[in-house]
Amino acid sequence: MKKLIVLIGVLLLGACSSKFAYNNLDWVVYWYLDDYIELNDAQEKTFDRYLQGWLRWHKEQELKQYHTQLTELRSDIEQDNLSYDVIAQHVDTVGSHWDRLRVELAPQLAEMAETLSDDQIIMLFAAFERENKEEEEELQEYAERSSEENMERRIKRLVENMESRVGDLSDEQYDIVKSYGVQLQATGQFWIDYRRNTQQAARRLFATRATNPNFVEDLRSLMSQPDDYRDPQYKEAREENRHIWVTMVATLADTLSPKQRGELIDNIDDVIEDVEGFMK
Repeated sequence: MKKLIVLIGVLLLGACSSKFAYNNLDWVVYWYLDDYIELNDAQEKTFDRYLQGWLRWHKEQELKQYHTQLTELRSDIEQDNLSYDVIAQHVDTVGSHWDRLRVELAPQLAEMAETLSDDQIIMLFAAFERENKEEEEELQEYAERSSEENMERRIKRLVENMESRVGDLSDEQYDIVKSYGVQLQATGQFWIDYRRNTQQAARRLFATRATNPNFVEDLRSLMSQPDDYRDPQYKEAREENRHIWVTMVATLADTLSPKQRGELIDNIDDVIEDVEGFMK
């Protein structure tokens, strides 16, 4: 069920750039949900009630949080106020959006998990394992490539990500991205280990749910406190990568041309307009 939080979170947070997706989230969620579990009629009715409540909460409470951050970010860009601390604060604010989402969804998902049959649980974890295998195949492909090729791919992704927001990078800006990109740590194996740790913890909970009076609360805790299942080295690598990324963005911000700054503001204005439309 933890996977459902991530799924719905991606849809809720990501759909702000797509009016069609946001206005059809109930259909989109069910479409994705079918890849993991097949609900019976009673469960589907319960899930639909929960989903409508989550969507209502998101529209009434969360969209204004996004709007506030976006307008603050726009102002920071316009006033050339993109220091390391300012960017780090925006990154933390995005993290707080995820935290609130987990806290909101976890209790009802945990309650619903108590109604799953053994066959549904088997189907759910089989779907998770398929994803694990796909992740491991990608990691194996990464290991089989040379370090030079992997680095080129990473730099290319970073450059494309930046150019999608500000337009073509100058040679100086490309060099900045490259200089920081080579410092980022690969965390693919950490990520897979983390997935398996949380899934194994969930398996243990489901295996004892008939005799565990605290099953719902224990599962809610598992879903809402993901850091408890991350290896200390993974946490350290994530924090170091965050520092490198924020430093890179702050350094790039000092080199933005008026045209690039304008394009970045235009992109943010588009998202603000979408969010304002969803709030109506």
